[in-house]
Amino acid sequence: MSNRQTVIVLDFGGQYNQLIARRVRECSVYCELLPYTTPTDKLLAKSPIGIIFTGGPSTVYEENAPTVDSRLLESGIPVLGICYGCQLIAHMSGGVVATGPREYGRQTLTAGDSRLFDGVKKTSLCWMSHTSYIEKLPDGFRVTATTPTCPVAAAECEEKKLYGVQFHPEVMHTEEGTKILRNFLYNVCGAKGDWTMGNFAAETIARLKEKIGDKKVLCALSGGVDSAVAATLVHKACPNLVCVYVDHGLMRKNETAEIVRVFRDEQGMNLIAVDAGERFLSKLKGVTEPEKKRKIIGAEFIKVFEEEAKKIGAVDYLVQGTIYPDVIESGLGASAKIKSHHNVGGLPDVVDFKEIVEPLRDLFKDEVRACGFEIGLPASIVMRQPFPGPGLGIRIIGEVTAEKVKILQEADYIYREEIARAGLDKDIWQYFAVLTNVQTVGVMGDERTYDYVCGLRAVTSVDGMTADWARIPYDVLEVISSRIVNEVKGINRIAYDVTSKPPATIEWE
Repeated sequence: MSNRQTVIVLDFGGQYNQLIARRVRECSVYCELLPYTTPTDKLLAKSPIGIIFTGGPSTVYEENAPTVDSRLLESGIPVLGICYGCQLIAHMSGGVVATGPREYGRQTLTAGDSRLFDGVKKTSLCWMSHTSYIEKLPDGFRVTATTPTCPVAAAECEEKKLYGVQFHPEVMHTEEGTKILRNFLYNVCGAKGDWTMGNFAAETIARLKEKIGDKKVLCALSGGVDSAVAATLVHKACPNLVCVYVDHGLMRKNETAEIVRVFRDEQGMNLIAVDAGERFLSKLKGVTEPEKKRKIIGAEFIKVFEEEAKKIGAVDYLVQGTIYPDVIESGLGASAKIKSHHNVGGLPDVVDFKEIVEPLRDLFKDEVRACGFEIGLPASIVMRQPFPGPGLGIRIIGEVTAEKVKILQEADYIYREEIARAGLDKDIWQYFAVLTNVQTVGVMGDERTYDYVCGLRAVTSVDGMTADWARIPYDVLEVISSRIVNEVKGINRIAYDVTSKPPATIEWE
């Protein structure tokens, strides 16, 4: 697509590997995360300006330990090894890696003279996670950093452009980590910093315009940030885009009106908004089991979309909001398998199309948001919280009814309004209300009530894989609780969820 510089992040199975790639991208350098088994010729054909070996759970001296072709170390392309990757460079270059001393958690790093540590504090905290260490350096290598228990916390052979750090610069616990990675990218690899969302958006729109021309394109628009940004990029490139938005009646308060206003009125898209609320509620009547609710909502969504797609007729392209983590998790793009829309599994099977267009497949979620702002979408869409496909259907415990949907919409709206008013909306990753099927006794105006308990959930997280409950100040919770029980008829008690993930999930159902 362009002549942008590329760094390869070779994945050896470590837990922080996507994070390494994201940190590189944050330094305005494009990178690809590929398995260590990727053929060497394929790697070299990408003409990378640098290669990063990630950490991993293995030890270099065990049988069948992950390794790479020695040509990568002899190519003259700068290589940075992190944790296992550092040990692998030492091992392949003739050094000795042995068991212990074991280090885990924060350690004090003392940095020496190296281009990797330009501008880095002499002493800082770093994050260690290893049971093996470099006992003897290979010839031509020198130690560039230590910790009290690790004699080789960093080492390099500048002549061969091989660098290694035993700690994890990609995690926030390493104080100077971003600076160290940036030094590798700019001081060692000669990066120009040509990966920006402005460049990406312009290049993507130009490429889509050339590819699609005036052919017909269809997009299932959920209102989520991925489908919103994907649709907007295609809209800017193609005059014949049709977006179908299915309102299953389980959206948050005012959400459908906001989606129609932004995409039809402001962006000028050909948006078909289908009001199918009563249809979905009739299908959910009497259903209480969470997984059954999910399946009913998903299946009905596909039926509604199929009916609309038939009215439109055959299309040339189907737009999907696939993003880079989806590609990584499905095998780093090794297969040609079509990924179903993230909210409605099976969607491609019911649409008559020739090819799928995935304009965001190179982006992480934070980059998708940055791209959204770049192409003019409002914060209400770009910063929209993660929202499950079944919507409020799985935030209502037990049977879903029109009355319960209305109660939850009002409670959730107050909750989100007060979190934003307190300035906490940028700190909390996800926050929402849940309507339980538990009713309790209360007193309002000297009268006895028997109404629902409303649960409040708020978590901090990076990617949703793990999450901690958010420490919302008591005075903010007090305002939220008071407003909900006073303004929302049907709720007389508020409970705040103080469970992390794991053991709980973020959603209640």
